[in-house]
This record gives sequence, structure tokens and C-alpha cells, in this order.
Amino acid sequence: MMEQKIRFGMSSEEKARLLQSVKRKTHDEPTRSLTRSIPKEYTCFDTLACYTQVQVEKAIAQKLGVEQPYYQCHDGISQEYATIAGKLYSNFSCYDYLGLNNDKRVHEACKDALAKYGVSASASRLTAGERPPHRMLEKALAKLHGTEDCISYVSGHATNVSTIAALFGSKDVIFYDQASHNSLVMGASLAQSARFSYPNNDTKALRSLLQTHRHNFQRALIVTEGLFGMDGSITNLPELIALKKEFSCFLMVDEAHSIGTVGASGKGVGEHFHVNPSDVDIWMGTLSKTFCGCGGYIAGSAALIEIIQYHASGFVYSVGMPPMLAASALCALNCMLAEPWRVSKLQEKSKRMLLLAKEAGLDTGVAQGYAVIPIIVGDSLTAVALSQLLKDNGILALPIIYPGVAEGRARLRFFVSASHSDEQITTAINTTAALLPKARLQAEAFAG
Repeated sequence: MMEQKIRFGMSSEEKARLLQSVKRKTHDEPTRSLTRSIPKEYTCFDTLACYTQVQVEKAIAQKLGVEQPYYQCHDGISQEYATIAGKLYSNFSCYDYLGLNNDKRVHEACKDALAKYGVSASASRLTAGERPPHRMLEKALAKLHGTEDCISYVSGHATNVSTIAALFGSKDVIFYDQASHNSLVMGASLAQSARFSYPNNDTKALRSLLQTHRHNFQRALIVTEGLFGMDGSITNLPELIALKKEFSCFLMVDEAHSIGTVGASGKGVGEHFHVNPSDVDIWMGTLSKTFCGCGGYIAGSAALIEIIQYHASGFVYSVGMPPMLAASALCALNCMLAEPWRVSKLQEKSKRMLLLAKEAGLDTGVAQGYAVIPIIVGDSLTAVALSQLLKDNGILALPIIYPGVAEGRARLRFFVSASHSDEQITTAINTTAALLPKARLQAEAFAG
């Protein structure tokens, strides 16, 4: 507009000088003025509310007399025992569900791929990062889920975020279980779709939401976890499939915690309920738990996978998974299928731990005895104090507090492994039950 006003009756040099003057006045001067008026708290990280919250929590922990429970550096391999600063602990804080993280076959597969393909893929798979172990793993995962194809990401969190954001938009709607993982919620947010949450595993509430809102949008997605990682309960997959069909929705199931832990051979909730794999549109899983690696994957139709290959930012613009991790994950997958006793053993030990906890009067919520056993204590102070007391007695079980779980639902989360001994499980539960009253007293004394 300014250029149109000054274009007539002026030389080119005069126009250039005037345009430069206008740009300085309309951009430089207001910018300098605004910069002077911006409060300092908007230019410092240590004034952010989230930073302040962390400092308050650290100060509370210090006054409560407990160590920082998070980011503890483990000295060795993550398995049923852990070593921290030279001390040995019974470890109920790791994802090594089938006890394969220290398996020599998995290590050898990793070493062989390392020697052949190097440490890194060194590029996005779209450009120059594709290697044979990637496709070998993906074909095996597709077969595992009974789907046409599969694609693996370098990050499990990015798998959910990028997949949902690539497939859905502002004219769509996403219905997600309140207990869903943060990555699923963030993916729905990034998609800029309308979002509605329903109470954990409450399909009646979901039906009501679908009846009220589904018809106002183009595409709709129902999102759930297979085994809820905070609660240890299984999603009601048959009812979700029925609702998906009735209301013409897509259905996405996050099997991060259920692969290797649920189903007769560890194939997850699909196997557990004997459903047709095609009734679920998007199967998601991680490689960091049962498969002892890193990253995540999506299994589904060939069309779905091709969309992700070219349109999911977390895949297209990210380096490919290190080939050695793809190879080791494939080996772990094959071990699981070849040795179903591992799955049976895990399920047996998980159910035993759940039974012992209930007999001891501990609150396990809705847990069903599949790898994840929460001990719900209520307030965050008690959870942190109890975790410290357990550590003092040689047991690692970390606290999960708000916002990881709802206020008043703080807990210790025990991850069970097929490698845990019966003695470890019995000792962990008996010690937790014995120390909980002391933890409550410590929390009450601090709060009072």
C-alpha cells in the first residue's frame, strides 16, 4: 500500500530512500520501544512457572528428607536387579518385561548389525537412512499384528504425536481415554482437531460423546491404550470396535505396555480378545519395553503406512532408527515368539504380585495382573516418602505424582519382569505394606 502511494512523481532514488525510512519507522523504532517495555520475566527461563514448580518440588523433597527420586544413574544393565552408586537393588522400575535385555542372542544381533551398518543410520530414511534391518523388523511387526504393513520411528513418543497429527485435522474429532499416554493427547492437540476425553474404560460415556458430537465432524478417531501404563488394566477392545463401527470412526490402540505382556503368546490385546486385526485401523507399539530397544511403530493398512512415510513429520524429518537397534528388537521379537514360556511366566508372576498386594490391604486400583502393578497411596508426599523408604531397604519403585496421574491418585508403580524371583516379589510387597504407615506419618508431619 505504501509503495502504491509513493510510486508517482518521484525518482527511483527518492522512492528507495522513502521506503527505507518507512521501514525503519514501522519496524525498527517500535521494535526497540517494545523491547524496552518487555518485563524481564519474559526473557528468562528461571522465571517460568514450570521451573518454579520444579524448584518447589525439590525443596519439599529436601525438607521431607528424601533424595531426588528421578534421573538416578544406574551403573549396569537394566534388568531385575539394578546397581546405583555401587549398591544393589531389586528393580521394579524398568520395562524389561520378558527378561531379554541381557539376553546374549539380542546382544549378538546388535553387535552383528553394528559391524555391518555402523552406529547410526546417519540420515532420514526418506533420503539415505534406509537399511535392511528396518524393513526386516517392520515386516515382522506387521506379521505380529496381522496387518499389511508397518513403519518404525526412532521415538515412541513421536510415533503417536506425528501419526495422529499427520492423519487428522481441524475438521475432525478425536475421542481419547482419560488414562491415555501423554503422547496420544499431544498428538490430538497438534492435529488441531476437536478433542473429547472419556473416563477410563467407560464405553457408556464414550457412546454418549459419540452420539452428541460425531455428526458435527468429518473424520473421527477413538484412541486408547491396550494395557494402561499407569493402572495395569486392559482396554475393553470388543466394545470399542463395536462403537467404532456404529459411529464410523477410526480406532487406534497403543500397545506399548501390552505387547509381550497380554495374550497367550504376547501379541497384545488383539490376541487376548481374539479380534480381527483389521477391526483396528492403527496398531501402535514401542520397541523400548518388551523388545529392549528404542523407538515406536505403527502397523496397519498399506495406505496408512505410505501416508506416514511421506507426511508424518516425526518420521520424514527425523534420522532413521540406528540399524543395530532395529536388529536387536527383531531378535527380541523372535525370542518372544519362540519362547512363549516367558510370557506365561510374566503373567504368572504379575498375578501373584497383584494377589499378594490385595491380601496385604494395598490399593491396586483396577490393575488386572499384567506387568504393571500400581500401589495407590493418595497424596504425592506419601508416594515420594514411600519410594525413598523402599530404596533405603533395597527396592526400586518410583513414585508417579500429579500431573502424571490425577490429584489424590499418587502411586508407586511396580513393573514386573519374567526374571523377577518369587522372593523378590514377596519381599517387595511385604516391605511396601510395612513401610506405608511410616510414609504416611512422614507426609502428615511435613504437611502439618
